[in-house]
Amino acid sequence: MWVYGDRTRRMKPRQALRALTATLRETESRAAGPDRHDRLTSAFLQASELAQAVADAEFEARGEDDASPAQDAAMALLVALARKLAASAWSGFDVIGPPSSAELMTLALSPLPEEVEIKTPEGYAFYAVYPEAYLKAAAERPWDAPPLVIGIRSIGTGLAALVAAVTNAPQVVTVRPVGDPFRRELRVTEALRRRFAAHTGPFAVVDEGPGLSGTSFLAVADLLAALGVAPDRVCFLPSHGAEPGHHATRKGRARWRATERRPAVLDDLLVEEPLSNWFVDLTGPLTEVQDLSGGGWALGRTDIPINAGMERRKFRLVGERGVWLAKFAGLGEIGESKFARARTLARAGAAPEPLGLRRGFLLEQWIEGEPGPNMSRTAVVEHVGRYLGLRALAFPAEASEGASLEDLAVMTRVNSAELVGAAAGALPALPLNAQPHAIHIDGRLHRWEWLTTADGRVFKTDALDHSAGHDLVGCQDVAWDIAGARIELDLDEAEVEALCATVGRVCDRRVDRALLGFYEAAYPAFQAGLWTYARDAASPERRPAIEAQIERYRQVLARITGEG
Repeated sequence: MWVYGDRTRRMKPRQALRALTATLRETESRAAGPDRHDRLTSAFLQASELAQAVADAEFEARGEDDASPAQDAAMALLVALARKLAASAWSGFDVIGPPSSAELMTLALSPLPEEVEIKTPEGYAFYAVYPEAYLKAAAERPWDAPPLVIGIRSIGTGLAALVAAVTNAPQVVTVRPVGDPFRRELRVTEALRRRFAAHTGPFAVVDEGPGLSGTSFLAVADLLAALGVAPDRVCFLPSHGAEPGHHATRKGRARWRATERRPAVLDDLLVEEPLSNWFVDLTGPLTEVQDLSGGGWALGRTDIPINAGMERRKFRLVGERGVWLAKFAGLGEIGESKFARARTLARAGAAPEPLGLRRGFLLEQWIEGEPGPNMSRTAVVEHVGRYLGLRALAFPAEASEGASLEDLAVMTRVNSAELVGAAAGALPALPLNAQPHAIHIDGRLHRWEWLTTADGRVFKTDALDHSAGHDLVGCQDVAWDIAGARIELDLDEAEVEALCATVGRVCDRRVDRALLGFYEAAYPAFQAGLWTYARDAASPERRPAIEAQIERYRQVLARITGEG
């Protein structure tokens, strides 16, 4: 099944450096407090992306990882900003240390590529990976000597700088594992191998994860073992305490268990600074903080399928003034863009009202209601049409922010063949003359993603970030969501016609029916693949609901293709 995909964007390094400089100047002009810390986090993330991009560009040019003046300068700036983050976090946001002018100038004078490719850091965007957690994990581990820090790109670039900042590491190197996602390997120069072999102290290997196989971490461990580094000199700093997923090999799992690990997790931070303190100025004192992560919001309803691996961290906050939902939206500019989207949807009455964004968590009013848009069929079509039309009007995107139609066609063929044995000729043809208008789609129009309140209002939940998820689809034409609504809400032909008419009226743009026909096959093919991965990792009590969901998509594809 083809489900996942990386989101990248092209950028000129010197433009990125100017933007980073502007962010740092703004940060240093702000008063002490959490808002300044959030802005400093944005600067750190910008510098992390730039350092990753420079290293990847040099890797592409050389075919191997190696050190270089540009990479060293980018990492020196990143470590300086990591020290500022540590100073801010550990002083209660009171101080941020000296300016980073010297490091900025050194990087500006370094030979940089003309253009680079920047990858979205999924951990900062979706999985509540916090810089402060890595500072804490690295600082609390007793090092008998400063480690050589190896960061695994992409996100491991900045995470490595955080570890280096609090361990006084003299060397920080990043590497890019390549190859089969479940069989990653490293390509490094002999000079870099000699550098590793010459180090006599400990090694800190830093990344988010482990994921389904853990092979990014393990590829580094394999290289160090081949160079004669004893296992007890290696420490993994991952973003959670779980083992690699079900694609891990027996040998890999054994090596993982034999290696020291220091997980850097949000929950450890929340022990020292409870989430109830983050929003107290907005909520007043809280009496209860309930963790709804991993599908806890379903409140024991096993009839609702849950893709736990893609769930954001969520907390229900209860106080004398009311009840709220705090949901991880992303650090830096990622979270800020979602906050802006949430405000637009709330003003239109389509989603709960957002009250604030603090350190990556978005606070919104808690909505009590029953799952589903519980109204007449005609009213459902009208409501969903206005909602999708608003998204098409208010949330434009670049075509590069989503999969191409060609890639979606390949995904549809691959997944459909596995699901129903459909031949390529049985699928709708690629609409060659289509001109999609990319938007930030909703991507989650499943019936349980809607809430109907006691007074009859209907709200869309979880509506902010599926267009930027760690999957293939990304931003697409609004027709993708129309195809999703048709399947998830069981709309007939007449209702789809009415839905298209309402969407077109609101966004003042006709829905491309040929494109819609193509998406009506691509959507269930993608969703079936997504839920197949969810089923493989699900608990036994969750699997029947997920199996039923996969079967729904399989039946849709069978009807489209005439197979099965």
